[in-house]
Amino acid sequence: MSNIKRKKTRKLRGHVSHGHGRIGKHRKHPGGRGNAGGMHHHRINFDKYHPGYFGKVGMRNFHLRRQHKFRPEINLDKLWSLVGAEKFAELEKEKSTKAPVIDLVKFGYYKLLGRGHLPARPVI
Repeated sequence: MSNIKRKKTRKLRGHVSHGHGRIGKHRKHPGGRGNAGGMHHHRINFDKYHPGYFGKVGMRNFHLRRQHKFRPEINLDKLWSLVGAEKFAELEKEKSTKAPVIDLVKFGYYKLLGRGHLPARPVI
């Protein structure tokens, strides 16, 4: 015989139960399906390899408001940069009595801070 180890399957050919026993017969789901029995018959495995798998941690927060403090802000000195230089020049040439309206929410800002100076032209 050569020194290459034979596989166990070769040895088991011709034996009826093929190493799986006469009673259980290698059938179905002997330990339950999936992760069944983590608290019972598979407890050793769960305790050893998955500590903390069971149980609650922390507190529940019902009605969680995500990013409720998210309010992007912009300063006064950057206000005209939203509109653009050519639009600003066009409004300066126009000399109308109406003040231009800049909708900050449309540009993604929700708060206007007071740093910097505005041009003499009023803005809403």
